[in-house]
Amino acid sequence: MRRMRASRTCEVCGAELSDRGRREGDAPASPGRPARYCSDACRQRAFRRRSARQAKDQEQGRGQERSRADGQELPRALDSFIGRRRELSRLRTLVKSARLLTLTGPGGVGKTRLATEFATGLRGADRTARLVELDSVHDADRLPQAVAAALGVGERGGRTGVALLAHELGDRSMMLVLDNCEHLVEPCAQLVATLLGRCPRLRILATSREVLRVPGEVVFRVGELSLSPTGTDDPAAVLQADAVRLFVDRAGGSAPGFELHGGNARTVAEICRRLDGMPLAIELAARRTGVLPLSDILTGLDDQLTLLTDGSRTGPGRHRELAAAIDWSHRLLDPEEQTLFRRLSVLVGGFDAVGAAAVCADGQMQPRHVLRVLCALEAKSLIARMPAADAEVSARFRQLSSIRAYALERLADSGELPGTWQRADDWLTGLMEPAADQVFVDQAGGRLTEERENLAAAVAHLDGLGSAPHVPLTLALARVRFQQEQLTTARALLTRVLEHSDGPMSSRDSQGPRMSPESTGSRFSRHVGATLALAARAACQQADEGAALRFAEQAVAVERHRDDPAGLANALDARAAALLCRGEFAQAVDDFAECLDLVAALGNPRDTAWCRHHLAWALLHIGKAAEADELMAACLPQLRGQHPWCQSAAALHTAGAIRLALGDVAAAQDLFAEGLRTVPGESFHALYPLEGLAVVAAERGRMKRSLRLFAAAAQARRRLDTEPEAEWRRQVESATARAAAALPPAGRDAAVAQGRGMSWEHLIAHALLGTDEGPVPVDRTDEGRSPLTGREMMVASLVAEGLTNREVAARLDLSASTVSTHLDHVRDKLGMRSRTQIALWVAGREQRRAAAEDDPRRGEIS
Repeated sequence: MRRMRASRTCEVCGAELSDRGRREGDAPASPGRPARYCSDACRQRAFRRRSARQAKDQEQGRGQERSRADGQELPRALDSFIGRRRELSRLRTLVKSARLLTLTGPGGVGKTRLATEFATGLRGADRTARLVELDSVHDADRLPQAVAAALGVGERGGRTGVALLAHELGDRSMMLVLDNCEHLVEPCAQLVATLLGRCPRLRILATSREVLRVPGEVVFRVGELSLSPTGTDDPAAVLQADAVRLFVDRAGGSAPGFELHGGNARTVAEICRRLDGMPLAIELAARRTGVLPLSDILTGLDDQLTLLTDGSRTGPGRHRELAAAIDWSHRLLDPEEQTLFRRLSVLVGGFDAVGAAAVCADGQMQPRHVLRVLCALEAKSLIARMPAADAEVSARFRQLSSIRAYALERLADSGELPGTWQRADDWLTGLMEPAADQVFVDQAGGRLTEERENLAAAVAHLDGLGSAPHVPLTLALARVRFQQEQLTTARALLTRVLEHSDGPMSSRDSQGPRMSPESTGSRFSRHVGATLALAARAACQQADEGAALRFAEQAVAVERHRDDPAGLANALDARAAALLCRGEFAQAVDDFAECLDLVAALGNPRDTAWCRHHLAWALLHIGKAAEADELMAACLPQLRGQHPWCQSAAALHTAGAIRLALGDVAAAQDLFAEGLRTVPGESFHALYPLEGLAVVAAERGRMKRSLRLFAAAAQARRRLDTEPEAEWRRQVESATARAAAALPPAGRDAAVAQGRGMSWEHLIAHALLGTDEGPVPVDRTDEGRSPLTGREMMVASLVAEGLTNREVAARLDLSASTVSTHLDHVRDKLGMRSRTQIALWVAGREQRRAAAEDDPRRGEIS
């Protein structure tokens, strides 16, 4: 029986295949390999199709390889990114030349979010960015495998570890973000160095609380968010701060409809300030707005670590609570670092190496090790270096408030809290010793002024123990508050000292404690007379003349019984000041003269000069200007340029007032201007020379200038809530009354309005204009026209008012960078470098314009 032959067709065209289909001369098909195509043409078509499929398969394979090597995309943030524009701009500049950027900063400052936001923005620059999170990796040997797994790289070809990563990354352009390197800092440094050496187009962005210290590393310290100025209720001004904008944004998520307004702006700003502008802490606090009023949140910040919990469930565990974020860093410290870390928490006002050693060193920690450990803590972002105006002073550090709260808990848990506070109290008390020999300690600065926040914390801690106040420290704090012009606070502290003094006290009146006559004896310690003298000075500054004289009389009585020349001189000086406030000038002269005799016998030239200055001021009030001038000629060289600046400013004002009384107006103007330049900021000390310049202007017939300065000084006195001495006030008011009478109503009203509208910086520049201390700036104009464009002139005017670049930008609806560019143009055109010079230039233009308006030919008196 014959078998049927299976029908065969061409795999390309489907035509039937048979022997008849072979052309003559074709070899018969191999018995084992039947024919698949009917012709050579179909065979070529099949080849081309196979080649196309292979190419497609190979491309798909390469795509799968890329997918494995690229790993996961950067995570997309579910909330908005607030602020950090300056940081992002700086990072974009640095990444152009740096292959390794390390973002450092304390836990919760926002390093991870800034890194991912920055890396996300690089995608458009033909660079792939990938994130590797290392917080869950604790074994250094697993670091390369963890990075490979995060990138989707599998082992092949016998390669593993770093070799595998280097091979897969090769010469590809990529930004690798290594997040949280601090707990693996050494293995991370080795991995980074190897990858950068073998992968020429790789860039690495690391976040770590400690720098990696790899050659070529560029360290970028991520700071806290910007804070708003203090003491303002203006929502627009408060919202200029990134910290406030972050709080408002996150609060809106917890309490829909939450808005910043005049009623809550100050509270929100204070919350952000108490949290040091730390993003994590601010976000955690903002989430409480759904259940707590803002006032309760602010109060709750006294226990930050309890209040600031319940963070995002999807974030890393260390970010869910503030304490967890800090604990993450604390566990990485060695025992010696942990000891110093927790003991520093009592120094709320910051510290240098000397102070830290005095408070933290004991048998467990040697003083010589403190500086090294401080540097280690700073490198790990657990303390921050404070900015210093003088590069020559010792480095000073601080703990952020949230970190300090955590450290204080650890200090209490360790049982070291009482001993640490005792060392702090002893150290602060020791800082008083250099001033013990000074006669007028109340009016002198010192180391305790710099340590005022630590001093206040120590006094508060001692008060919290429920015992009697620590008299030396409380008196020292009262002196600091007096020098800061916080007179009510100073008097409250002094009252507590007097209430607990070692002697009987009579009943109190509304002015404070009054000592019974029989108690004013040698039984009292040396601090009682000093306390009473300072209380008299504070009351005098508050125009509380009756209390001032009572305190001063008691101080003199105490010191006469103690038979202490220095203490008696101090008390006499205070009583003379109280008598001056009451207008009893002859008696004041007697007290100042006795004080001078006592101090001169002590042989201290500086204290002697200070006494001569006070006596000269009193002599001026009884019409003995020539005798006063001789005293000032003897003492002014000693007092001029001395620290504290308030003594120099007062002496220069006295000298100016004396020269004014003697008719030497030019010398008076120079002295008042020098005194004004001596005062570093807005203070009642600056108002006396300002008023002196107003009197000088009236004496010279420049009536509008006189009224401007007087109106501006009066406005500042109301703002600072301070009054001048009565005799000086009468002299100033007499001069300005003459100026007002010499002007027509329109000119008088315009001058007063201009003075009241001046900012402090503008006022100082205007007051110094044309004096030896403030020469008239060169106005590079062409026929009186400004060299600046209209926009540049607007920027210069706002700078003269004391606004920052950001505030100018907000006022003119520009970006801060545009304002900076305009300001550069202003500096170049005017040939000036500082903002003060620009303010002087603006004031000069206004002065010349005002002078033109005051031209006598126009019917007004200049």
